[in-house]
Amino acid sequence: MKPTTLVALILIVLGVIALAYQRITYTQSRTVVDLGPIEARVEAERTIPLSPVLGGLALICGVALLVFGSKSSQAA
Repeated sequence: MKPTTLVALILIVLGVIALAYQRITYTQSRTVVDLGPIEARVEAERTIPLSPVLGGLALICGVALLVFGSKSSQAA
């Protein structure tokens, strides 16, 4: 597989994921107290928003790279 095709497919997949989910949520865990058998942890849920504009741009750029990348390789 050509590198341009691989990059285009990655951009398309990332664009679709960004448009579908629009945020990434993860849990951050931190140990506060650790005294032998006694352990206290604090968990915080964090969210990273994903803009639909960035998802759309990634999708459009991936499709354009796939189309124009294949046309330039056929001319050579």
